[in-house]
Amino acid sequence: MRDVGRDGGRGGGPVTTRVAAIDCGTNSIRLLVADLDPSTGELHDLDRRMEIVRLGQGVDRTGRLAPEALERTFAACRTYASALEEFGVGPDRLRFVATSASRDAENREEFVRGVKDILGVEPEVITGDQEAEFSYTGATRELDRAAHPAPYLVVDIGGGSTEFVVGDGEVEAALSVDVGCVRLTERHLTSADGTITETPSREQTAAIRADVESALDEVEKTVPLRSAHTLVGLAGTVTTLGALALDLDTYDPGRIHHARLTYEEARAQTTRLLAATHDERAALPVMHPGRVDVINAGALVLLTVMERTGTEELVVSEHDILDGIAWSLA
Repeated sequence: MRDVGRDGGRGGGPVTTRVAAIDCGTNSIRLLVADLDPSTGELHDLDRRMEIVRLGQGVDRTGRLAPEALERTFAACRTYASALEEFGVGPDRLRFVATSASRDAENREEFVRGVKDILGVEPEVITGDQEAEFSYTGATRELDRAAHPAPYLVVDIGGGSTEFVVGDGEVEAALSVDVGCVRLTERHLTSADGTITETPSREQTAAIRADVESALDEVEKTVPLRSAHTLVGLAGTVTTLGALALDLDTYDPGRIHHARLTYEEARAQTTRLLAATHDERAALPVMHPGRVDVINAGALVLLTVMERTGTEELVVSEHDILDGIAWSLA
């Protein structure tokens, strides 16, 4: 790993270390290229992007990664390979982490080989505990403790799983449970022919909540959810709800990052989304096309968590597992 100047190695700026992180989850694959500044402890983004590839398509039902899902993911990897070449980041400064869907799949070796052929690195299929630690680091490293007192409860709502982490400086307890937005959508809102329910019935909503409540029972055996002073919410479900509560005309990460989302706002936006049709959700200016079908389940996860913990508001974070992976390369 070599150090480069902030200006790309031409001198005139502080010395930084350029790294890249890829987070491949159940629903999306994301890339971060950044310069780490050891003198300030800051992470300076150069490129941050996401593609919805739905790698976990059908995994909950079949136990295997679908061929079309693998090809979508490999296509995104080829795009990212071009970006890494542009920024001068080689395999020695790249860390590729794969989470819930690839942990569960029988044919994950096919996924591993494909990624290595394209990017030159072998994806690390990490455990839920490792995922939780990366998420915690990425979300809390830059929090102002005066404004956001510790200990923190970090909740990372992914496609296949949700991570719960409590810590004060370091992780004290963590658990990953299989109640992600894609998994719950496929389990409760998808018919045998693959059609996704546009507006969930009360019975479907109750079934999703019951799954989340059952998962929270397990979480509370090891993670003291009610001990934290600050709840930090991560990933697309949370940031989209934050953007909706802010009534933004366009998705603006700068305004969303560290915004406060109250329980009443979360409940109001969840009610709004559950009552909307597919087209009405798709028309919301802050809604990513890949989240239209799964946002309902994700919103129900968040709402149920806030009710269980009695939290009146949470801090929305745009920094998450991706930033934690990058810091691990420091």
